[in-house]
Amino acid sequence: MERYIDLHTHSTASDGTLTPTELVSLARKQNLKALALTDHDTTDGLKEATEAARGTDLEFIPGIEFSSTWQNTSVHIVGLDLDWNNPEFQEALSRFQQSREERNDKIIALLQKEGFSITKEALKEAFPNSTCTRANLARFLVDRHEIPSIKEAFDRYLGDRAKCYVPREDVSPFQSIRLIHECGGIAVFAHPVLCKFSRQRLESLVNELKKAGLDALEVYYSSYYASDETAMAMLAKRHGLKFSGGSDFHGDNKPQIQLGTGKGNLKIPYSVLKRLREN
Repeated sequence: MERYIDLHTHSTASDGTLTPTELVSLARKQNLKALALTDHDTTDGLKEATEAARGTDLEFIPGIEFSSTWQNTSVHIVGLDLDWNNPEFQEALSRFQQSREERNDKIIALLQKEGFSITKEALKEAFPNSTCTRANLARFLVDRHEIPSIKEAFDRYLGDRAKCYVPREDVSPFQSIRLIHECGGIAVFAHPVLCKFSRQRLESLVNELKKAGLDALEVYYSSYYASDETAMAMLAKRHGLKFSGGSDFHGDNKPQIQLGTGKGNLKIPYSVLKRLREN
């Protein structure tokens, strides 16, 4: 029986609901061959996950997901196989996290104007060891019964172009790629379909990212239709990019997404990881 892999997951170190140890345990129960932890703009969960996987038959891959901005749209870059203890990398990461904190402050202020009781202090109390994302803000509002669902929170307030949306500042996907390469990692354009670009605009961005050193596209992803997967595979081939993929598992924050299998049909063979590592 073939064992599959998942190269895009999140833990409580950012906006997932499983700890890194729990995530590794679930990956083993799911019989995954390899697992990457790619929390948003943080490597805080990697040490715990590495220790949890040590001595098991699960191959653990240290990763990250940079939440950058291009032309006022969120563009996420996943890094895999990182030398994440690199001092220069951690210093740059601190600057990225400061940008996220400033963005969160602006979003919280807008939510308060809409009548929500959220504060920065209450958010940190609710998620004490997390690098908070919009998903954390949504979960906060849902848990306090101020909004019915995470989906509604994004549709009305937190999603791109929603009334409380604030773009990230001063963090570009090109910076993300450079940082990933400086610590020996593999740079992947995460879920390009979710950017909702026109074909021409997506082609233009991928061309620019390739020039900046992008290694791969996320060709396999939980919410893709078969046509999306085919289109991303063709896009990657046109630009000489490799394939990557993952579920984008967040636990209860995305309950419809299961680790390893996404919405049920995701099957990423180990050969994808082997090709990503080829020079």
